[in-house]
Amino acid sequence: MHIGILQTGRVNERLVGDWGEYPPMVAAMFAPVAPDFTFSTWAAVDGDIPDDPTLCDGWVLPGSRHGVYDPLPWIAPLKGFIRDIRAAGRPMVGICFGHQIIAAALGGAAEKVDHGWGVGRHRYAVAARPSWMADAGDELALYCSHQDQVTAIPDNATTLAGNAHCPHAMIAFGDPEHPAAVTVQAHPEYPRGYADGLYEVLRWKGNIAAEQAASAIASTATPVEGQTVAGWFATYLRRSAEASRAA
Repeated sequence: MHIGILQTGRVNERLVGDWGEYPPMVAAMFAPVAPDFTFSTWAAVDGDIPDDPTLCDGWVLPGSRHGVYDPLPWIAPLKGFIRDIRAAGRPMVGICFGHQIIAAALGGAAEKVDHGWGVGRHRYAVAARPSWMADAGDELALYCSHQDQVTAIPDNATTLAGNAHCPHAMIAFGDPEHPAAVTVQAHPEYPRGYADGLYEVLRWKGNIAAEQAASAIASTATPVEGQTVAGWFATYLRRSAEASRAA
């Protein structure tokens, strides 16, 4: 299965030497659960947005330091391409910024919230279990790093998981059994070491206080369920691609 990654941001220069960029993190996330997946990357952050949504069997939009409301020349074209992907019947996965821009493109809203940054290992209550995530427990734990979030979902979307800080933390757009897109605010693709490094960078930049950074780093000692989410994504992408080929 061929997956297109639409790169929407770059890893901080203090971390990129050790951890690389976001597209390889996405590929590494999928490797244990979908070794047959192949990947191509388009640097949407540089305005490199494909013309044809059928170039790939499915698409992934990972994270970014940017906001979907930023006046950047590639934001509107990327929203248009997201709508083209949906119209073409190709599945999408969104992570963090990808979660937000898919929501914004498909009729929802994403914005900076007034209750501050979410960092560290967060737990989310699971609200729905479509068959591609049937093994979900009552809660889901993932690393997160965001001050923006989805604040409104379209009428045809379903919140799959959330918590008090981030009510719409995981969303299915369309029929939850056969959604046009599945998105998550948190980061199933982050290795623990990268998450720790990112929280330290946020402290260094003054985005979060030293105490919040220390608490976030301490929280990563407890395991998260990134590979579980990767498995759900892989199942969703495979099922959607099979349905598209059969249509």
